[in-house]
Amino acid sequence: MKERAYAKINLCLDVVKGRKDGYHDLRMIMVPIDFYDVLEMNRADATSLRLNRSYLPVDEKNTVIKAISVLRDMYHFDSQYACVLEKHIPTQAGLAGGSADAAAAIRMLNRMEHLEMTREEMLEAARKVGSDVPFCVLNQTALVEGTGEVIEPFTCNPCFHVLLVKPRRGVSTALAFKRFDAVSSPEHPDVDGMRQALIDNDYAAVIRCLGNSLEDVSMDLVPEIKAVRQQLKDLGFDGVLMSGSGSTVFGITQSRRLLSDACDTMRQRGYFTRMTQILSR
Repeated sequence: MKERAYAKINLCLDVVKGRKDGYHDLRMIMVPIDFYDVLEMNRADATSLRLNRSYLPVDEKNTVIKAISVLRDMYHFDSQYACVLEKHIPTQAGLAGGSADAAAAIRMLNRMEHLEMTREEMLEAARKVGSDVPFCVLNQTALVEGTGEVIEPFTCNPCFHVLLVKPRRGVSTALAFKRFDAVSSPEHPDVDGMRQALIDNDYAAVIRCLGNSLEDVSMDLVPEIKAVRQQLKDLGFDGVLMSGSGSTVFGITQSRRLLSDACDTMRQRGYFTRMTQILSR
């Protein structure tokens, strides 16, 4: 059985405050995009993982194996699975690639083991794997709060295209948040405004409400992010923002021609690039 593991971007990310447990309360508008890894799982004599990226782990440090372990502990099944993961989503990119892979594993095991999990049971399992995994399990545009556990999906049909551009270096999420904690006056973007803009299909308001509390600190860690942002602006994108803690930057446009030309230009400059769009329901 095969399953697509869809990436995400954050159209708006507000770090509300730090918490005593070391985590942070967030408010975000997260959207799934048409860019994905492919996970294949089949019953086998022993659980294993093969993938097309030699630098990634194949033990319980990998989110796929962790997801299998979490569900096995919750539902006490004995089945073993041979897994093959075809990676396309880059790491340390702010695109939730590892979380998407785990979410795909949870959805597949729910069907293959006939678990008949409720929405809340799937989210409970996802939370045990990682903070972005609950969103990736649902795979719907949503207002996401807390550490990623509070998810309120909403319907939208965006009328724009997205270009992903990733600098060569990635960003450590832990380090980005550590740097953020030292900022005296961080940005707090208009999350509610972005939600309403998407619901109303108001393109101008979407562009106006783009924002990410982590962008400045991540640009300090990886200055190339700032360079990519400026290049996308110079190429003519209406809106440009870093996703998550980085380092992927995305540009938004309603012009298919601009999207294609800019993709070629940035690829020729040596960057990872991908044309995509928001998945709608």
